[in-house]
Amino acid sequence: MTAQGVSRRERVRQATLAEIRAAARRLLIEQGSQAVTINAVAREMGMSGPALYHYFAGHDELVGAVTADFFRELTEAMEAARDACPPGEHGARLLAACRAMRRWAVSHRAEFGWVFASPITAERRPDSPRELAGRDFEQVFLEEIAELWESRRFPVPAAGELPVAIREQLRAYAASTGMRLPVEAIHVFMSCWIRLYGLLCMEVLNQLDFVYSDMEPVFEECLREIAPRLGLDYEPEGDSS
Repeated sequence: MTAQGVSRRERVRQATLAEIRAAARRLLIEQGSQAVTINAVAREMGMSGPALYHYFAGHDELVGAVTADFFRELTEAMEAARDACPPGEHGARLLAACRAMRRWAVSHRAEFGWVFASPITAERRPDSPRELAGRDFEQVFLEEIAELWESRRFPVPAAGELPVAIREQLRAYAASTGMRLPVEAIHVFMSCWIRLYGLLCMEVLNQLDFVYSDMEPVFEECLREIAPRLGLDYEPEGDSS
């Protein structure tokens, strides 16, 4: 087999893999996560279930690949919004990334729910595409927070103020992610993230529809209250003053 032949075969295989993942996404959007099975995806592709196993070892691997696609798509949207702001303008960059995350989430509710609100159980090896893509997503915020901390400290709890159990968990998280922050700073960041993430999940899952028909100002209020905790000035979207 020539190198050209191998290359062509690989291109065909990659195209088929992409089609399979697209079929899984259609099922998710149209019928919900429980509809995304090996046999259902195979029917969408016009192939047998056993034939699909030539491309994915099983349901877990398929779920991981689809999840990685969603992570990458969201990460790219957030990075593009963040990087449209000048380097060093940490407040603008963080707010832009947060807003981009919300825009993607509310326009891709099924995908966001699949990844975040009710993640599908699947094998999660440290080197799997799903885990690698998830870490890239994390870094959008973590890198900016680390640079913010290095350029100007934001208010954190006093030394010894955090309970030992929290400190130990934050220290383990810092070691696993390589974060260049003291645990007190990580605690502040995580407190902000929990509030932002929780609000976004409630919006995507329509859990606040009984009160709000427009969640954007509620999300902006959340950003306005989070910003000072990180020592940042809040600016409404599009405000360059």
